[in-house]
Amino acid sequence: MKLFTRGDWEGFFAAFINNLVQLLILAPLCMVVLGFSPKLIFGTILPGVAISFLVGNLFYAWQALKLAEKEGRDDVCALPYGISTPGLFAHIFLVMLPAKLLAIEQGLPDPERVAWQAGLVATFAGGLVEFSMSFFAARIRSITPRAAMLATLGGVGLGFLGLGFLFQSFASPVVGMATIALVFLAYFGKVQFIGRLPATLIVLVVGTALCWLTGLAPVVNSDVSPWAEVGFHFPKVVLLDLIPALAEGHILPYLSVIIPISFLGVLASLQNIESAAAAGDDYPVKPSLITNGLGTIAASFCGSPFPTSIYIGHPAWKSLGARAGYSVLNGVFLTLVCLTGTMSVLTWAIPAEAGLAIILWIGIIITSQAFEVTDRKHMVAMVVGLMPGLAAWTMLVIKASMNSVSAVVEKGPALTEAVLNQAHNSGAFIGGGFALEQGFLYSAMIWAAVVVYIIDREFKRAAFWSLTGAILSILGLMHSYQLTGNDSIIHLPLIQLFSGNTPELSALFPAWEYAAGYLLVAVLLFVTPWITTPEPPSADS
Repeated sequence: MKLFTRGDWEGFFAAFINNLVQLLILAPLCMVVLGFSPKLIFGTILPGVAISFLVGNLFYAWQALKLAEKEGRDDVCALPYGISTPGLFAHIFLVMLPAKLLAIEQGLPDPERVAWQAGLVATFAGGLVEFSMSFFAARIRSITPRAAMLATLGGVGLGFLGLGFLFQSFASPVVGMATIALVFLAYFGKVQFIGRLPATLIVLVVGTALCWLTGLAPVVNSDVSPWAEVGFHFPKVVLLDLIPALAEGHILPYLSVIIPISFLGVLASLQNIESAAAAGDDYPVKPSLITNGLGTIAASFCGSPFPTSIYIGHPAWKSLGARAGYSVLNGVFLTLVCLTGTMSVLTWAIPAEAGLAIILWIGIIITSQAFEVTDRKHMVAMVVGLMPGLAAWTMLVIKASMNSVSAVVEKGPALTEAVLNQAHNSGAFIGGGFALEQGFLYSAMIWAAVVVYIIDREFKRAAFWSLTGAILSILGLMHSYQLTGNDSIIHLPLIQLFSGNTPELSALFPAWEYAAGYLLVAVLLFVTPWITTPEPPSADS
């Protein structure tokens, strides 16, 4: 297989724009939410991102070439790699923002630096979890039905990438509808534009032009020139910030976020490896995940507070004809963008709306693949597995809406027990949504696997998966949540044992009812062969 093909250029533009949109979201969030200075973002954080990007993308390109050589094929597509989107939002809103607020409350002189250091600690710890789990992940994959893996991924694709960006696109219809039509023409209609230019490049150029015409650009209007940060920024080793942050115990308050997010990162990477296998590229799990974990650790050493991941989209890139070269190009060009400070200009000039249609298309492809490669008899399991992801995305929208309304009417915190009870009394059972939201990747995979094994009449295996749900629930890694006034976050009181703060025994297991429910389901599944009579096979089975 050649390193570069024509399809690699098309795949590169699609992958580059996907990663660029992430960075277009990352930089403004760090500025507005965390108060980070442009010097910290463009001079330290993004060069740290560049190191993890480059090393990871080069490895996965090499891995694709080795797989092609081993199997004698020329159609192997490298695993996509970049910043973990769930990790990005979790680290900003659940680690760094609380750390900043706590530092302000304690009167510390530089709360923004404390927030950044907390992010470094979370990224380092998450990388260690990912690295350690790589030695067990192949076993997890071997006992998990493909339908359960792909249904979980489909829920993310349909909710967070599909509906999420569809809403945002239709909020700016001139830009959104035009770019969606271009994407559909290029990728569903298989049309070739004049000049044989890559479709993704055309989408970004047209989208950016429409953003300027409709007033969506420039993104940031300020007295500071967007060119101020342009210049080469050498990556920095920030161990002098990371080591004291670890020694001062910054990690303890955020273990309840770091542990589940890291586990979910491993699980998402596993699901993406399975997605690649379903598309014909079966990569070894251990080296893939080891590189992923080391990439996250390297990011923390070099100043990036954001974890990396084998991310969603392999079937989409492969359908474009991308092979190994797109990964090399993606790593090199994103590294140049991050090291030269040009991201500050791009953030100013290109609104995220210009490239949203590309991400919407990725969500559609991931969801459709889940159905295409699944046995027809397991289709109902696919639908069941989609639901928790859709529920998690729905709750994200509901919470954002409730907080916005609360801020306008000034009636106090939007998410409290009183509000929850009122919603339940009105028939809106958002408490169930909050419970589904926490650890939704786990619950999606568990319920899809249970349905697969019920269909296959392997009731003991179905019971095993339900028992897994009971264990995760009693540990608080699934369905356990607490309301903070403006959010619902995972609740892990067991973590407090490590910090010397021991809660009441009754409060140690807040999701015990869900654990009891899973345990009851497991018992029911286990005794099913003794309490039922097998039906004769139908004529069409």
